[in-house]
Parts: sequence; C-alpha cells; structure tokens
Amino acid sequence: MSMRDNLDISAYLVLGPENTLGRPVADVVAQAIAAGFTCVQVRSKECSARELISCTAQASEVIRQAGAQDRVALLIDDRLDAVYAARQQGIKVDGVHVGQTDIPVEACRALLGPDAVVGLSARADEMLEYVKTADMSLVDYLGVGPLHETPTKTDCGLAADGTIITKSLEDLAALHQASPVPIVVGGGVKVADIPAVAQTGVDGFFVVSAVCAAPDPHAAAQELVQTWNAAKQAS
Repeated sequence: MSMRDNLDISAYLVLGPENTLGRPVADVVAQAIAAGFTCVQVRSKECSARELISCTAQASEVIRQAGAQDRVALLIDDRLDAVYAARQQGIKVDGVHVGQTDIPVEACRALLGPDAVVGLSARADEMLEYVKTADMSLVDYLGVGPLHETPTKTDCGLAADGTIITKSLEDLAALHQASPVPIVVGGGVKVADIPAVAQTGVDGFFVVSAVCAAPDPHAAAQELVQTWNAAKQAS
C-alpha cells in the first residue's frame, strides 16, 4: 500500500531550520510524531537544496526510528528537484507540496509517479473555484489558509491591495463540501482555534510556530492532537 492510500493529514507539521529556535529539526519532528502528528512537511525559504535534502534525511530517519514510515507522510515544500534528488539518494520522501504558482501538479505527478503524495495550496479566495474546475485526480489533498495572519509566511493569502485574505469558518465548510479530496487548514492556528476548525468538516490542521516555537514541542503537539481528536469526536 502506498502512502497515497494511507495518507493522514489530521495533524500536520511544517518546519525548516529557521522555525525551530535553533533546535535540530530532527528533534522537533521526533517530539511531534511521539505526540501523535501524522504528516511532516520540510519547508525552508532560506536553505540551499543540499541543506533542504539534509533536513529531509534527518526527518526521514526520525520517522523510520519511530516505526512510523507507513503512517507518517514526509513531504518537501515546493522543491520538486529536492524531492527527486533525495529519492535518488535513497531517502524515503513520500511527495511534494506545491502552491498554484509553483511547479504544476501535472509535472509533479509525472516525475514522482503514481504512488507519490502531491499536496496543493492556493490563495484562500481562489481555492473554491479551483476545486470546481481543475483535474483533482492529480492532487491528494488541499492546503488552505491562512486562518490568521502569520509571521512564518507573510505573503500567504495577500490580496491585490496588500491586505491579508483569511479563511472564514463558513468558507472552510463550503470548501469541504465542494472538495473531492481532504483539506488541511493552517496559518497561525492555535489550540483555541481547533474546535471551530474541526466543526467545519475539514480533515486536519497544519502548524509551524505552535509546535516549533513552543518551549516544549512535545507538550504543545500533544495538546493540539488531543484537542483535535476530541473536537472531531464531538462534531
């Protein structure tokens, strides 16, 4: 069974070396997985390709050591070349996450093959139209946001006039109804947001700072997972 068939985006960690307060990426990944996180995306706007591959190798090894290779997907943001190169080096990377202005999902699927995970994010105001018109068979899940303005991705959801377009809960519920693939929501998500996000019907949340910048990443990750699970059971 490929990771595409077993994909769980309910608790999704996004991180790069610039997010971890100087702590090793592998340590933060290990703590998040131990707390119940189900998906990891390595994302860095500062790393070279080699550094990105190195971070991915460390994360992959942590996932392997946890015995979680069949249940925790490992993706790289944007850099299709880094995914391909990492795989050439024998690193288990399950796929790529791209935005609508990055490499097209068709190219990702063609290069990485039918078993790879391909995630797509788009500006919050554009995603509903995309879902209705695009070939969604190429995409495994949608990343939607920002829920709030977020310092880790200052250009996320910018409108033409420079204001931030955030996702309302009503927008998320409508998108969930329209989308044939799972949806993960992020952008400044905190524990207090989780119950309302879960009630929209979406499939997961993604975080950067809520875990990576926490004094105790394991405790922060565990609280997020437990809150999500409880909210989903109640909804």
